[in-house]
Parts: sequence; structure tokens; C-alpha cells
Amino acid sequence: MAFSITVSAASNKAPPFAQKGFPLTIEASPDDTVEDIKKKIQAKIPKFYTSRQRLTLKSDKKPLANEAKLQDAGFSPGLELEIKDLGPQIGWKTVFVIEYAGPLLIHPLFYHLPRLFYGADVAHSDLQRMAFAMVEAHFAKRILETLFVHRFSHGTMPLSNIFKNSGHYHILSGLFLAYDLYRPGFSTSSPYIQGTIRNNPQFLWVCAGLWAFFELSNFSTHLHLRSLRPAGTRKRAIPTGYGFGLVSCPNYLFETLAWVTVCAMTGSWASYLFTIVGTIQMILWALKKHSAYKKEFGKAYPKRKAMIPFII
Repeated sequence: MAFSITVSAASNKAPPFAQKGFPLTIEASPDDTVEDIKKKIQAKIPKFYTSRQRLTLKSDKKPLANEAKLQDAGFSPGLELEIKDLGPQIGWKTVFVIEYAGPLLIHPLFYHLPRLFYGADVAHSDLQRMAFAMVEAHFAKRILETLFVHRFSHGTMPLSNIFKNSGHYHILSGLFLAYDLYRPGFSTSSPYIQGTIRNNPQFLWVCAGLWAFFELSNFSTHLHLRSLRPAGTRKRAIPTGYGFGLVSCPNYLFETLAWVTVCAMTGSWASYLFTIVGTIQMILWALKKHSAYKKEFGKAYPKRKAMIPFII
């Protein structure tokens, strides 16, 4: 049974091009999803695309999930929906590619053009060569995973967030790490390298082997997470298997361990800074995902920590 619903702008938070369009009357049915309503709004106001809209019941400020049907979301004829403009959006894939492309492009500049940044040529040590290869491989892997492996529960994010998100990678793992790693202090003739374990090929290859193991383990968990979410859905299942027996987010654990290896191999202050900041952020993400898993699956969810085995 079709009925009319009213959509009003929450506290005049419609975009300027849509200010005169609200309140808006939409024809709907109980089986329509929130996403269907958003599409009908866009049909009337083409510039107000669906990913930019947030809909709530007028009596409730909690955002309505796109896949929820009106009848399941507590909506009934006579109630009103409120819409809020989330602002210009950008796709998550684009966001991640921009984030990871920063270090991928910045490191070769410092590595191949040292005179431009240090005022002198640098005879690169084996440590510098290996660190350069590891950093480049890491961010190339992240871009390939973004393009071909990851499936995102949300298609877009606010465009303004791209600057904050990119800053972490472009500055900490880009400018700071590249500047510190390829400077003369790490060169082949530096006292920091000569006669130390950092000039020992066995030590360097052990570090590279551990790093590769953690990177491949991280990749393995990403493949498993992809297998749990059919394309085009937000469906989730309980992750199991390698790494997941101990923690909910082994992908974060393995990434942290890979960067800890870089820290131990190089002793670079910039690598420690990036690793510490990144680990804190991943712990926060892991705790949030761990809580969501427990809420969604209840007693069926295995007993495990969020990211660090037996601790967090």
C-alpha cells in the first residue's frame, strides 16, 4: 500500500542548491528501503546524490541504515523523515589510493635526489637500500589491495576528511620517514652503520624475512575478510582461521609487527613515530570493530582480544 511521506531538512542542513526543495513529499511503500527513499529524493533534486544524504526519523536522531525497510525501521504513515547534508563525498577507494600514493612517490625523491634535500650525494648503505625496497613494496601492496581486494561497508566519506587522512601518511611515513632514512647519517660510510649490526647482511636479511612474513600474513587476513563479504553487500560473518583465533583484527596486528621490524632494523626516530601513532589508531579501530562483532554475533562470537593477543 503506497502512502506519502514528508522529508524535511534537519535544522536547515540541506545544501544551498536544495534549500527551496524541502519539505519534500515522497510516494513510498512499506517495502521501500531507506536507499530507495534516497534515490527518490535524488530524482527530485538531482545534485543531492544518495551518498550525501543522511536520513533519520524526525523523532529519532539515529541514522537509518540504507538497507533497512521503512516498515522495519519503525516508520509508519504520518511520521516524518529528516534529512541532513553530509557534504561533498569522495569514494573510499580513491581516498586510500591518495593516502598510499603519497609515501610511494615521496620516498623515491629523497632516495634518488639526495643532493636536493641534503645538499650532498649519499652513498646508500645496504640498510638504506633494503629499507627503501620495503617501504615501496608496502605501499604498493596497500594500493593493489585497495583496488582489487578490499570491500568497503561505506562507499564514500566526506571530501574534507581526505586532508586529515592523507596527512598521517604523506607527512609521517612520507616526508619524515624518507628524510630520516636516506640522509647521510645512514649512508655506507656513517659511524651509525660501519662496524655495527646494521651493516651485517645476516641481520638485514633476517629483518627483511620477518617483515615479508608479517606483510604476507596481513595480506592473508585481507583475503579472508574479503571472502566473508559478498560483492555489493554489507553482510558480515565471524572471521576464523589464521590470526583470528587470538584477535578480532589480526590484519592490524601483522601490520604493526611489520613496522616494528622496520623500527628494529633502522632505529629511525621517524619509523618509531609513524609506528606508534599508527598503532594507537589501529588499536582504536580494532576495539570498535571488536565491539561491533560482539554486538552483532552475541554469544556465538569467540572469546578473543581486539588486536594484541592476551592484552588488548
